[in-house]
Amino acid sequence: MKNHLVIGGAGFIGCNLAAHLLKKGDNVTVFDNLSRRGALNNIRWLIKNNSTGLDIIQGDISTDNYRLLEAVRKAEVVYHLASQTAVTTSVINPREDFEINALGTLNVLEAIRGAGNNPVAIYSSTNKVYGKMEDVKVRELDRRYEYQDKIGISEEQPLDFHSPYGNSKGAADQYFRDYARIYGLRTVVFRQSCIYGPHQFGIEDQGWVAYFTIQNELQRPITIYGDGKQVRDVLFVGDLIRAFELATQKIDVAQGQIYNIGGGPQNTLSLLELVDLLENMTDKKMQYTFSDWRPGDQRVYISDIRKAKKDLGWNPKVRIPEGLKILHSWVKENREILLRTILKGNIVATTFSCLSLGGTEARRYLNM
Repeated sequence: MKNHLVIGGAGFIGCNLAAHLLKKGDNVTVFDNLSRRGALNNIRWLIKNNSTGLDIIQGDISTDNYRLLEAVRKAEVVYHLASQTAVTTSVINPREDFEINALGTLNVLEAIRGAGNNPVAIYSSTNKVYGKMEDVKVRELDRRYEYQDKIGISEEQPLDFHSPYGNSKGAADQYFRDYARIYGLRTVVFRQSCIYGPHQFGIEDQGWVAYFTIQNELQRPITIYGDGKQVRDVLFVGDLIRAFELATQKIDVAQGQIYNIGGGPQNTLSLLELVDLLENMTDKKMQYTFSDWRPGDQRVYISDIRKAKKDLGWNPKVRIPEGLKILHSWVKENREILLRTILKGNIVATTFSCLSLGGTEARRYLNM
């Protein structure tokens, strides 16, 4: 039985990871400021399905250094998943973006360095650290773009931070790597492509696979930025969790390493192709309009995942049709919750303020 700390554990990836670890019989502490849309719904789901092994701390990585340090001291593995995740939000408020992504990550690393127990530390980075990749040749097809002369982007691609979000995540990414070299911390960086799956309250600026799926189910219009032919490799959340676990198990190999992680060349979609898939799967037409490209948007990003395969023995298992059906099933089951969340936004549970709650206490506070 291990003790895990999931920072950002009320988010989409975090709650799926926490549930997986709890199901194995491990102990999980979720550290989250509960500010993101859908966070309370994810916390309620975790509490409802786990009576033991779960602790919840409402805290902010930008400001709550002591509470963060105490949480790290109890952990054998730390997963740093907390982030400001949208490029457009970072352009509107670059200071907040910096404080969450760059300063917050430095606080996490300093807590790990100061805790004295040297836990394994996994960081959730992004392909946006590579910028627009204007040096990579792309050709245009009828419904998508594709690379002219490569299968995917490897970890050797030059960094080119573009947008405040790219800068803040890129700084955090490099700090995580360098703390392995300078201080001997057991850190691993995953530069993620598009992750999707249940419990993802996707929004227009982030989580596009879930966002399109939700809008299709609710019959609400969407805006496509650019021409819709931009392509990403997409990865089901369960496959990402397997990569995290393999890195912790093979930390002697993975320590200080960076891995590009995504669905790879076998799991790619353009925005227009996703629209086609959803319309065929649900028999519901989607309403969409086009708008300008967003800052730093890549026409194609596909991960070269061969390093993760070589070092960790990892490959994605869930193909797009299967993963999309699982996501759509969750969306249908939670249709009313999603509609209320979209219309009202997320309200932070003030009863959690400054509290560290076990599952039983949390259930009482949330009136479960």
